[in-house]
Amino acid sequence: MKPTSPITRSPELKPFSHDHHHGLLLCWKIKTGMAKNIELPHIRKYVDWFYETHLKGHFLLEEKYIFPILEPDNQLVIQALKEHRALRKLFETAWDLEANLKSIEKELDLHIRFEERILFAEIQKAATKEQLKKIEEIHSKEAFIDNEDADFWS
Repeated sequence: MKPTSPITRSPELKPFSHDHHHGLLLCWKIKTGMAKNIELPHIRKYVDWFYETHLKGHFLLEEKYIFPILEPDNQLVIQALKEHRALRKLFETAWDLEANLKSIEKELDLHIRFEERILFAEIQKAATKEQLKKIEEIHSKEAFIDNEDADFWS
């Protein structure tokens, strides 16, 4: 297996990469909670909080400011938008709780890795200094604050 080298991210996109890190932690928390047989409604409550507090806004910022750096018919943008729609549907659906949580964990993980490894690399290459400056301006500088009341993963 070929070793992977660290991803070099422009400073302006780093806050979005930090968001992605927290999204991957969400996936880990879901998996860990399920492995520990934590009650699924308790896990889902945290997942709902994370989606409302962090992920919804993140998706909107990407769609409004980052994806448009590439052409609308770019296949990577089309894929990312399709994945955002599918993820929104998963987060906003209340069917079979176990299957839903497993799907969120799997699909969010795949989506974040796609954005980090492929899409953001292309956007970074195509972005002008003005576009990068705008990205830097629109992302909140606030540190991530977790919902520690829900701590089921430790």
